[in-house]
Amino acid sequence: MTETTFCIIQAIKAVPAGRVSSYRNIAWKAGLSNGARQVARILHSMSESQNLPWHRIIKADGRIALRPGEGREDQILLLRGEGVAVSDAGSVDMTRYGC
Repeated sequence: MTETTFCIIQAIKAVPAGRVSSYRNIAWKAGLSNGARQVARILHSMSESQNLPWHRIIKADGRIALRPGEGREDQILLLRGEGVAVSDAGSVDMTRYGC
């Protein structure tokens, strides 16, 4: 595992229950100015093996990136289960729940 991957994983794991962060913000915290896609790749490939709270990572504008039928519904249920208000369209108020 590279140092960059390790930093991204640690930033993802630092997002507490009931809060969300963006792919872009996680990349910044890991020291990458343009690493949002790398964050997405790590979430896709390592969420299970690294026990990552994948559902807490969303787009910078507060929208869930996953499409219907590809995990979107699960992400909404998991976030709501942690007390995050998610609209039926899949949007979260980043000023209230972002970290």
